[in-house]
Amino acid sequence: MKESMRNEIVRLYYGGTSMRKIAQTLHISRHTVKRVLTEHDGGRSGESPSSRRKRPSQLDAHEATVLALLERYPDITAMRVLEELRKEGFSGGYTIVKERVGRLRPHRRKQPVMRFETSPGAQAQMDYASYTIDFTEEGPRRVHLFSYVLGYSRRQHIRFVERQDFATTIRQHVRAFEHLGGVAATCLYDNMKVVVTEYDGEEPIYNTRFLAFATHYGFRPWACRPRRPQTKGKVERPFYFVETNLLNGRTFRSLDHLNEVAVWWLAHVADVRIHRETKQTPLARHKMELPHLIPLPQNPYDTAEVVYRTVNCEGLIAYRGNRYTVPWHNIGQMLPIRITEDELIVHGPHLDEIARHRLFPTSASGQTSRREEDRRREDARKKHAALKERFEQLGPSAARFFTALTETRRYGKQEAYKILTLLEAYRREDLVAALEHAARHGAYCSTAVERILAIQATPRTALDHLAEREQGYLRSLMNDLPTRPRDTTEYQHLLEGQTSKGTPDGENAAKDDTTIDAEETEDGRTDAPEQDP
Repeated sequence: MKESMRNEIVRLYYGGTSMRKIAQTLHISRHTVKRVLTEHDGGRSGESPSSRRKRPSQLDAHEATVLALLERYPDITAMRVLEELRKEGFSGGYTIVKERVGRLRPHRRKQPVMRFETSPGAQAQMDYASYTIDFTEEGPRRVHLFSYVLGYSRRQHIRFVERQDFATTIRQHVRAFEHLGGVAATCLYDNMKVVVTEYDGEEPIYNTRFLAFATHYGFRPWACRPRRPQTKGKVERPFYFVETNLLNGRTFRSLDHLNEVAVWWLAHVADVRIHRETKQTPLARHKMELPHLIPLPQNPYDTAEVVYRTVNCEGLIAYRGNRYTVPWHNIGQMLPIRITEDELIVHGPHLDEIARHRLFPTSASGQTSRREEDRRREDARKKHAALKERFEQLGPSAARFFTALTETRRYGKQEAYKILTLLEAYRREDLVAALEHAARHGAYCSTAVERILAIQATPRTALDHLAEREQGYLRSLMNDLPTRPRDTTEYQHLLEGQTSKGTPDGENAAKDDTTIDAEETEDGRTDAPEQDP
């Protein structure tokens, strides 16, 4: 209770106002008024609260039992104490027991948190904080603040991002390393899934992908104990400074504008302020810490995300609700896509770059990015010939189906593209069988082929498709080997020759050895050894 309220209660009481009237005037209970006046009288008379005469209670006879239970079981609940007192004949209620247990239970003193300082370049700390910001152009959005702080100098790097996923986290790490000019030997984290996948007892199991990233830069990730934020106090406390200084009293047009202001704020406010613990500016201490940081590698870590997408019949691939164009001759193929922070790069079957687009922001949906070169219309004859060649690769029956499809259907080419896209969902043999089945019934259309596959074939996953493609690549390598692998039966007579040494057949074994030596020389030619006259 505020001291002004106590003063008003005492003033009204000495003015002749009853306790009931005081409670009604100040909108408080009469018990509160009585308690304040009793404490006031005791303070004026010099009588301590413990020496005042207490109202007797039936629980007084059982207080020794309560103290014994609390001494033996410090965490025992008031309900369990009441159950034990019932056995001794106590007939009171739960509330009186709860109040007495709360008064008699020894209160644990919080262990003081010792502040520790680290040597230059020894430690950094990283964490996220989430905010909802009302942008003037984009409206309210949930954003996440990435913060990386060097323990010795207290210099930090911050950036507001849309997600806290793996790709975003390592990208911001790289940005922080480049901003600070090096890497600390150890970095403290909480138990975010990007860093720690699970726990084996009390030991954290680190994300192997994040360990590979940490190994590239030469630092050690260190997961803090759960529910102990004071371990990372150097990165937790600056969030309050960001809230009260950077975000307070400012409006932002968009997320990009917010990050522009954050860059200015770091350079003109956060880096040049006098830190209350170090009594120096973070920028000045960073100059002393910089020689102790791990130097950056010559080649930065590749933070691009790789996904696979199938090109649909319109020559588009989908990613996070938006579509991007690729060259038309890749229709029906599953292609690897590299996702950087601001670009989407499409690679062909032989990993050559075939398209590059500006990545749409997360807030965008249903948008289509079209390249100018993809809009150009190819020669109709050339396009028809390439499409026919794709069907001829499937076999004679598929080629006949393509000819009939383009001759009988008005939009036969477009339907042919749709049929080729089915190769990413079904096996080649199943598609050829469906084409033959449709041709027997004169159903020359993509819809009929789709229905036949849906009934007779089992779709395959993207992993099955990739595995099949890799197996075909390995088979092609085996066919191109300069030396044919030999069967083990060709070496059987060598074993027979070893077992027959010292016998009359040893001469035959020697002859066999001579024959084998004559089969192939070092340069791959077969020459017979010279015979003695």
